[in-house]
This record gives sequence, structure tokens and C-alpha cells, in this order.
Amino acid sequence: MQCWNLAQTVYALPIAHTLKLKEEGDKMHNWTDLTNASQIDDIKNADGYSVIFKHSTRCSISMMAKRSFERDWDVITGNVNFYFLDLINHRDVSAYIAEIFKVHHESPQLLLIKDGECILDASHSDISADEVAEQL
Repeated sequence: MQCWNLAQTVYALPIAHTLKLKEEGDKMHNWTDLTNASQIDDIKNADGYSVIFKHSTRCSISMMAKRSFERDWDVITGNVNFYFLDLINHRDVSAYIAEIFKVHHESPQLLLIKDGECILDASHSDISADEVAEQL
């Protein structure tokens, strides 16, 4: 599914990505930027849980999904690594994610990885911190 923007006549300006930190008691969630395929290999070979959020910086729907997820991500407890992919600047990494985790590319898209396997693939309005928390 492609990002829709006001009858395709308005072009969204790129939105700069900033790290978002949120405290949860003594715990803080933050994004680690994905910029190369070797990071995906590390996630694939890691034990535990990782969240990958694939984001189009030119899409208002993607920005809303990201903000909604970040607003609610304090429901995600435990040791989870959070990864952010700016897929406009790193299309090659996005393609590699689709290949390695055997998922269809979408934007926005959230993947929950457990012990190297994708156990949750959500996009657009289906992206939910509550659903991630339920899978943990």
C-alpha cells in the first residue's frame, strides 16, 4: 500500500528524525537508527526481542503511526531493542529486511523479531504497541 497524500497533489516535506526518549521507571526506550545491512544480520542472530519500525519521512500517515506507537510504547516491558529505519535514505536496508525476515515491504511497517524470527508484521493503522506487548 502506498502513502496517500491529499489527492496526490500535496507533497509532504521530509521530516527530520530525532531520537525520542521516554522514561518508564528506571527504563528508557529509544530508537537505534538502522543504516546498513550488517545491523540486520546482528538482529537476525540475536537472542531476545527487537522491534523494527520502517518509516517514510515523506509520508504523514507514517509519521502518525510512529507518533502513536511512541505515545503508547511504555506498555512494552522487558528487554526489547527498538530500531528505526528511514527507508527513504536506506531503501537497500529495507529490501534486505524484507528478504531476511520474509515479509512484504510496506510503509509504515513494524516488525517484532524474537530470536531472529519475525513473529509480528504490522503496517499502517495496524501498528500497535499493545499488540507488541501482548506478544512478549
